[in-house]
Order: sequence, then C-alpha cells, then structure tokens
Amino acid sequence: MKAMLLAAGKGERMRPLTLHTPKPLLPVAGKPLLQWHLEALKRAGIRQLVINHAWLGAQIEAHFADGAALEVEIQWSRETEPLETGGGIRQALPLLGEQPFVLVNGDIWTDFDFTGLALPAGKLAHLVLIDNPAHNPRGDFILQQGVVSNPVEGQTGLTYSGIAVIHPALIADQAPGRFALAPLLRSAADQGLLGGEYFAGNWIDVGTPERLQQATDIAERTACSGR
Repeated sequence: MKAMLLAAGKGERMRPLTLHTPKPLLPVAGKPLLQWHLEALKRAGIRQLVINHAWLGAQIEAHFADGAALEVEIQWSRETEPLETGGGIRQALPLLGEQPFVLVNGDIWTDFDFTGLALPAGKLAHLVLIDNPAHNPRGDFILQQGVVSNPVEGQTGLTYSGIAVIHPALIADQAPGRFALAPLLRSAADQGLLGGEYFAGNWIDVGTPERLQQATDIAERTACSGR
C-alpha cells in the first residue's frame, strides 16, 4: 500500500513561524513534524509515499529529497495553485495508482500505529476518528460498529483525525482543479460506503504555535517513558 501525505498548506495560523519555514518542517521534539509520519509509516511497512506541496514546498522537497535517508521512497506532487485537499489528491492520483492508499494530514502529530490499517470490503474510504478536541466540540461523524455516518441535528460525533484509507474511485470522477474532500466523504457516508475506527492515543492538530509546543511536550514525555 502507498501513502499520500498532505503538505501543501500555508500554515497561516502558525505565523510568524511559517513566514520562511513551511509548517511540515517545523520541529517537534527535535525533528520536522512531517518526519514523524514518514517514520511511522515505514515502521508499518508503508515505504512508497507521495507528498504534495505548494507554500515553500521547495524547502520540503530539498529536505527529504527521494526519502532514501529515511529508507522510504518519495514522489512529489507539486501544486502551483491552491487545490484544497480533494484537488490535491486528484492531481496525485497518477502517482498513487489504482489501489487504496493511506492518507495523512501533514499538520497533525500523533502516535497512531499504521500497522494493519486497511480499507474494508465494499467501502470507498475508512476514517480514523478521535475524541473531539476543544476546537471541534461537536465532532464530524458518527461511528457505529465500524460504519461511519453523518450526524443528524443534535448529535455529537467524533472528529476525523486526518488519517484515512482512500479508494481512488472516491476521487477519480472529479474534474481536476480545486475542491474539498469533506463533501465526498459525507456523500459516501450517506451511501453507506464509509468505514471507520476509533483511536484513543495521542493526537494534536498542530495549527498554532501553542499546539506545536504541546506536541513537543508530549513527544518528549512519551520518549522519556520509553514508549
């Protein structure tokens, strides 16, 4: 299985840190945020990676090159205009092939174990869901017995972690260009084509300098405890 890492965001809420450094290269406990994902995927046996980039993307590509230093194989999907998540994946499909692939938001930090992550038969996507962080108290989706659905009015769900397995068919029929992933996931949920699992471990949306420091604190603490 291949994996796609999303690294094209500008990181505007992280300014001034991201004025001259792309968010995927900001350090968490001594190494770039994106590197945590590359190492975790390699431990799970996923070594063929596709990474998109835009804002200061040349720095990301120069830092990781072809991935050989980390014992992975990286192909780069370079974006010259904003494509959002869906459009970024659509552009990268020729690099990803026809089989399901792991999708990872590059601006999260987590100790999630990718080993065994797979797409259930008959589904277009499989989402990893977490408890709701303070900035998303109502959640995104409902998870019941491995099936993901959209919440109805008054329901509190779980939050999409930014980790998923995606079948290319979810994206392939979309016209190239800028579009979001979320409406496609919600449509799949309405059709019963969305699976999911719950993750209770460490997870942080590294969207602000404060959360970047929080990720560093947790990473250092877990390293000291031998995890």
